[in-house]
Amino acid sequence: MKVKDVMGVRAVAVRREASFTEIVDAMRQFKVGAVTVIDADDRPVGMVSEDDLLLKETDSRGRMGGVFGGRRNREEHRKAMGTTAGEIMTTPVITVTEATPVRDAARLMHRNRIKQLPVVDADTGHITGCVQQSDLLKVFVRPVEEIDREITEICDRLRVDREKLAVGNEAGVVTLTGRVGLHSQSSQLVAAVRGIEGVLDVENGLVYESDDLARIPPLYL
Repeated sequence: MKVKDVMGVRAVAVRREASFTEIVDAMRQFKVGAVTVIDADDRPVGMVSEDDLLLKETDSRGRMGGVFGGRRNREEHRKAMGTTAGEIMTTPVITVTEATPVRDAARLMHRNRIKQLPVVDADTGHITGCVQQSDLLKVFVRPVEEIDREITEICDRLRVDREKLAVGNEAGVVTLTGRVGLHSQSSQLVAAVRGIEGVLDVENGLVYESDDLARIPPLYL
């Protein structure tokens, strides 16, 4: 399934020069937690989230933005002092296209801890829509028991002893721990589990007993 199958056709976006108040009004009107900032050619250049806007209040409580404040604090201080979308936005912006697999979009959200992604035209880069975390969750709502059953089938196919593995599943992120015989089995197992419908990502904690993928140096006589 692709992003085009679940995305919203309406993208909530503002220009760089949009004021703080205009950004808040847009979020309230369209009931979203973030807006895309676009340039004059309708290409995404950044994102402004509710968290970014709230920094104006939290930073005023004494957050240090100078040379001793640390990179993160300085960045937050910069946003807090901003008055336009261009000054407040987070960059670079992470985007997807309509052809991006839903699973890949979900992984981007998970790894970057964001809840929506602008959708852009693959050729022009123009914004064409937006995909929300809630859109993707509809696709990945699947009983844990079904996923676990598929993992067991994969183990049988790869001749991996399922009893030596511990499998966790938290919100679609599968954790694999335990011992397998070969390095190749570990790699194949992780890749296969990552391809299961309903799995957003795999955290690999497997230990292998023999590295059959290690390159053997040539023997010169």
